[in-house]
Amino acid sequence: MDLHTTPRRLVSSGSPLEPEIGFSRAVRHGPYVSVAGTAPIAPDGTTSAPGDVYAQTVRCLDIAEAALREGGARLADVVRTRVMLTDATTWREAARAHGERFAGVRPACTFVEVSRFIDPAWLVEIEIDAIVAEHTAPADMVGW
Repeated sequence: MDLHTTPRRLVSSGSPLEPEIGFSRAVRHGPYVSVAGTAPIAPDGTTSAPGDVYAQTVRCLDIAEAALREGGARLADVVRTRVMLTDATTWREAARAHGERFAGVRPACTFVEVSRFIDPAWLVEIEIDAIVAEHTAPADMVGW
């Protein structure tokens, strides 16, 4: 597969910030799917589960998993995750949610502490990278 001639597929969350900032929720290029830093944003645009690292991590993973699916990937295709926390001492709460999704997949994973996010109520953000095997790509995506 020549990645120079393979079209990129952009996955949008519908956020008005995407065109303003110039990003996509996820990008698929050939077999690679990368999900951008995903914050715990509730469907109404507010912060999901204020003060609860575990619940915010679950929300981040829900959003990221939906972006993966839209990009033609599954959790089983995930090869790397990055979990960013504003307080590293809460890593076990985030790890519990991560383990519920990835115990059978066991991607390379990094937990890091950051000073803060755009919204100070966000306690966690997650990035995900996946590689989709040719045989698992949906029929409408084979060859693009």
